[in-house]
Amino acid sequence: MLQRFYPDNEAENAYDIDYEHLYRMGYRGVVFDIDNTLVPHGAAADDRARGLFERLRMLGYGTTLLSNNKEPRVKSFAEDVASPYVFRAGKPGKKGYEKAMKLMGTTPENTLSVGDQLFTDVWGAKNMGIVTYLVKPIHPREEIQIVLKRKLEKIVMFFYHRSKRRQPSAAGGDTAKRPQ
Repeated sequence: MLQRFYPDNEAENAYDIDYEHLYRMGYRGVVFDIDNTLVPHGAAADDRARGLFERLRMLGYGTTLLSNNKEPRVKSFAEDVASPYVFRAGKPGKKGYEKAMKLMGTTPENTLSVGDQLFTDVWGAKNMGIVTYLVKPIHPREEIQIVLKRKLEKIVMFFYHRSKRRQPSAAGGDTAKRPQ
């Protein structure tokens, strides 16, 4: 039952993912959460975020910011990184992911999702058949409802890591599936 919340991949942060390798595997779109995935909660886009989006564009990726936040927050960040966005996305629901893929012209099979929360970012993307990357939160300061979810996430991740120890490890680094 908990497997529905298990990420396909984990990364220290959104900036350390090998997007070049994933592009060679056939991925063409990346859906990003913003707060605590790309910058601390509520922070503006910084040089690192702008650089990542520029790098992804140069590689040939489409990107979309997918956030449950209100439009002013999401729009200003999106303008800074020059990316389409979906605000009040209703994650983990499917509609936001469908809209994000439509904006990028991608399908679940060639789209990646990068986020810091199991119960919104990972679960929502997995429900769509999108390969997920769970990243560590950038900053410990979070809204109270997220702090409470983090306690539940620790339980899920305990069982996830325990199940991974029981499986033979995959050769190589990324375990992302090849798009079909």
